[in-house]
Amino acid sequence: MLSACSQKKIINKVDIVIGIGQMPWLAKDNKNNVHLVYGSGDSIMYSCSADNGNTFAKPAVVAVLPGAYSFAMRGPQITATDEGVIVTACTTKGDIFSFYKQTEGKWTAGGKVNDADTTAKEGLMALGSDGKNTFAAWLDLRENNRNKIYGARSNDGGKTWSNVMIYKSPDFSVCECCKPSVVVKGSNIYVMFRNWLDGNRDLYLLQSTDGGNSFGQAQKLGNGNWKLNGCPMDGGGMAINENMVIQTVWRRKANIYASSTGEPEKVLGKGRSCTIESVGGKNVYAWTENGDIVITKPDGKREVLGKGSQPVIKALDSEHIVCLWENDNKIHATVFAL
Repeated sequence: MLSACSQKKIINKVDIVIGIGQMPWLAKDNKNNVHLVYGSGDSIMYSCSADNGNTFAKPAVVAVLPGAYSFAMRGPQITATDEGVIVTACTTKGDIFSFYKQTEGKWTAGGKVNDADTTAKEGLMALGSDGKNTFAAWLDLRENNRNKIYGARSNDGGKTWSNVMIYKSPDFSVCECCKPSVVVKGSNIYVMFRNWLDGNRDLYLLQSTDGGNSFGQAQKLGNGNWKLNGCPMDGGGMAINENMVIQTVWRRKANIYASSTGEPEKVLGKGRSCTIESVGGKNVYAWTENGDIVITKPDGKREVLGKGSQPVIKALDSEHIVCLWENDNKIHATVFAL
């Protein structure tokens, strides 16, 4: 049982402010505790809920990290392990730092995630774990000063990391301003990223079946292409359902699309900054549309949760989802029923 997790009351569909900051991210452990991390200036902030999102702890400082990113998809990441939680954060100098906390322990500095200094200058990374295995992926400039996708494994709760280059574009670079996504399930690790091939800014999926030691060929998602002389600054989201099928959501031009492995894409609506959660074999989506946080439930019904951007969602049980987002430099939260 986590301590000090009962300060902010969150009632179904009521917008509550948890703290001052930007770029929230969520994780849930195997005891159904919900963990939240976000940035506030150079401070990495943490909160948690031990009662399915009904209450959240007063935010506490994980670490003060000079030059920490906390804007435009560039924010601290959090994942839960069997031993506790891990947080990673990028700095403007291009380094990725990790911190870990066991259930009743204090925050401790872990190993630096990128093993070559100042190579993650875009500050765009993702973190995932299935409890035992943890994997991070990010945009990395090493060797030729062009962005490629690097990854790192940690099998000791964030204390140490082992780097591997997982994708290098045959063109100039991968898309330089879009956040990747990571899902870990046993020895299967999935990384989704926005590529840049022949001028097209499309989403691609990579899979490792050996715990992140090696990855197969990148597979394009969706049927169309987005030819764009610029960066969308929109990375999409990914989840894995109970049948071990990868589910993805992403933006092309003005539309939000969803697709699963081996299935055609489908249009969900218009917007940006989309995310996904899979629960009970069904998908829930959230994104920003005209300044509103929009959610789409498995039955297709849409609801507006409030004003803001950068939503992230997590299933609390088979019937309830918690959504966090930022608005006016504040972290908001709502629990809603499916």
